[in-house]
Formats: sequence, structure tokens, C-alpha cells
Amino acid sequence: MHETKTLKEKLKLFAIILIPVLITQLGMSLMNFFDTVMSGQAGADDLAGVAIGANLWLPVFTGINGVLLAITPIVAQLTGSMKQDEVPVKVQQGIYLSCALALLVITAGALALNPILNAMDLIEEVRHIAKYYLVALSLGIIPLFIFNTVRCFIDALGKTRTSMVIILIALPLNVLFNYIFIFGGFGIPAFGGIGAGIATAATYWVVCLIALAIIHNLQPFRSFSILTSWVKPSLSAWWEQLRIGIPIGFAIFFETSIFAAVTLLMSVYSTYTIAAHQAALNFASLLYMMPLSVGIALTIAVGYEVGANRYKEARTYGFIGISGGLLFAIVAGIVLYTFSEPVAALYNSNPKVVELTEQFIIYAIFYQLADAIGAPIQGALRGYKDVNMTLIIALVSYWGIGLPTGWILANFTSLEPFGYWVGIIAGLSAGALALLLRLLHIQRHYPAGR
Repeated sequence: MHETKTLKEKLKLFAIILIPVLITQLGMSLMNFFDTVMSGQAGADDLAGVAIGANLWLPVFTGINGVLLAITPIVAQLTGSMKQDEVPVKVQQGIYLSCALALLVITAGALALNPILNAMDLIEEVRHIAKYYLVALSLGIIPLFIFNTVRCFIDALGKTRTSMVIILIALPLNVLFNYIFIFGGFGIPAFGGIGAGIATAATYWVVCLIALAIIHNLQPFRSFSILTSWVKPSLSAWWEQLRIGIPIGFAIFFETSIFAAVTLLMSVYSTYTIAAHQAALNFASLLYMMPLSVGIALTIAVGYEVGANRYKEARTYGFIGISGGLLFAIVAGIVLYTFSEPVAALYNSNPKVVELTEQFIIYAIFYQLADAIGAPIQGALRGYKDVNMTLIIALVSYWGIGLPTGWILANFTSLEPFGYWVGIIAGLSAGALALLLRLLHIQRHYPAGR
């Protein structure tokens, strides 16, 4: 990051930060996309099993990743205020914390996985695939959390292209691993949907090792000496990150867990319905990478300017990001409506699944429009380190409005499973409006003339 004077300079710098972030997020999302698509080619049961497993894992991963995301505004504000000497300790403590959180997740999963799956109305084959997909994936949780912490450090310096390169290297490897473990090859038996979990864990190890090698050997990361002169773990340092990260993590958890809850509630419908719901949600999640990337870029840019006490510039970046995210969502909605049938056919060849997926995709158009406003604003608020109100907004809009509305519509109207999507759209829209009001409030409390 560096200081900019004109709107043109800001647009250029924001694009330089955003484009690699977008490619990185798309690459990470494509890993899940290929897991889902390639599992679907193995069979409807495999697709449904991976769908259940992925929807149980996603809110946990995104929630914990929200805690790790606190490193980005911390490092961005430190570099903006020219306090680079404090960065190495913050990142080292973040790595310690990421390992502790990974072990906590693995332990909790070992205790809770069977009871959760047994409580669901699933056929035995789908339950088996979901369970062992998650067991296999758990082998990569520790390196995944370490990678995400290191990536937050890399991105906070404005070097988002580095993260992009790591993911671009890992993505074809993930496809290869999927092919080998799902369908069998090179003397390895076919594991079906479970193989997607094995492939994902292997990919997590690859990206972690690459990221660690880069920050240890290449400038400007090497000058921070992150992997040398280690300090001891410090609970007080962890708490500093957790004070910012926990509200971020819970806000993200409340948003993503509503999709997991909907998937669980949809278990009363047919395997075809579950598979179609997951297919549409998977593609919508791919489109969500744009507003999410804008949010990450805004955290970096706004955090840097706030750290340097340039509040007018921070405000300008905020409006640039929100406008860009909304414009993309409108274009994406048009494309999604036009190509709904070929998109649906990517996931499964069964005509019933394709037909249902097309119907879910129509609702996904409105879902991603609401996200295009909310996600960038959350990123801007993180740049200000304003995270507590975001947590409250997420809880009320998603669980107080979205899920109850969806349940009522699904159970007491002819919408049935589509009612849950209408509820999600209502919750996301309410959350986006509340977040916009919060951002305007925060901006008014900083001197605009600076």
C-alpha cells in the first residue's frame, strides 16, 4: 500500500489490490466447485454426501477464518502508521493462535460429528460419505489455518498478487488430486465423494508450505523475519487478536451457518432436491467471491488510510468498493439468468436435478445482489476495526429474520424448499441495509477533512 492523491490513483491502486484478491478467492472457491462437480459425476449420493459435509464444514471454517482475518486490519493499520517493527510479533502470535483454533475444531468435530449426522434424516450411503469426507478433510485443517494467517499478513502489505500465485499453483493440483481420489488412478482406489475430502486436505498442505517458503525467502516479506526469532505464545497477544477476530468470526458464522441450517432442514426432501440446492448454492458462492474480494481489498485500503489518519481517503475507498461490487452483481445476475440451464447441467446429468437446480438459480440471482452490498461494507468496517455492531446485525438479520421467514414460507406456503431461499434473501437484504447505515454512522464520526 502507498498514499494516493487523486481519485484516478485510488482507482488504480484499488484495482491492483482487488484483482489478485478476486483471482485468489475464485481459485479457493473453485476448489470447492470442483469438489462438488466432480463428486456429482460420481453419483447423486456422492454429491448429496459432499453437500452435507461441505455445509457442516463451511460455517465452522468461515467463522474461524474470520478470527484469523483480524491480522489484516492489525497489520494494515500498523504499516499505515509506520510501525512495521511491531508486525512480526503480531503475525507469529497469529500463527500460534491458528494452530490452537485448529486443534479445538478437530477435537470438537470428533465429539460432535456422529450425533449431528445421526440426527439428520439421511439415507445410510449419504451419511457415510458426508462423515468420511469430513474426516479426510480434517487432516488439512492445521495447515489451512496457518496458510490463512500468513495470507492475511501478505495481503495486508498490499502484495495480494503473491496470494494469487499460490492459489493458481494449487488449483490444478487440487483438480488432479480430485481425479485421483474420487475416480481412482495411479494405483489408488476410487473413493467417490470421500476422495474429495482427501484431495482438499492434500491441497491445504501444498498451499501452506508454499506460503511459508515465500515469506521466509522473498522480499519484502523476508525483511520481517516472521519465521525466525520466534517469541513465546502470549495469551494477552491472542486476546488482542480475538477482540477483533471473534466478532468478525461470529458475524461470518451467523451468515454462513444459515446455509448449513437450511441444508439440514432440507434433509426432509428428496436426494435430488438436496443435490440441486447444493449445486445452485455452490455456483452462487462462486459469484460471491467478487463482493467478498472487494470486502477484503477494502479492509486493506481502509485500514491503511485509517492507520495514517487519512479519513477522507478511507471514505473514498469505501464508496469505490461498494459501487464496484454492486455493478458486478447486476452484470452477474443477467449472465446467471441467461445461462441458468448450462450452469445447472455442469453439476449433474440427471434431468430432475438439472430442472430443480435451474429453479434454485433464479433465487440465487437476488441472493447475490444483496450480498454485493453487504460484503464490501463489512470489509470497510473491518478496516475501521468496527466489528461488534456487525456481529449484532448478522445475528438479527440472518437468524432473527432470514431463517424464521424461510421456515414459515417452506412449511406453510406452496414455495416449499424454495421458501428457504426467499428467507435467505430477506435476511441478507435486511443485513445489507443495516450495515450501510452503520458505515455511514462510522464515517460521520471521523473528521472528513483529513
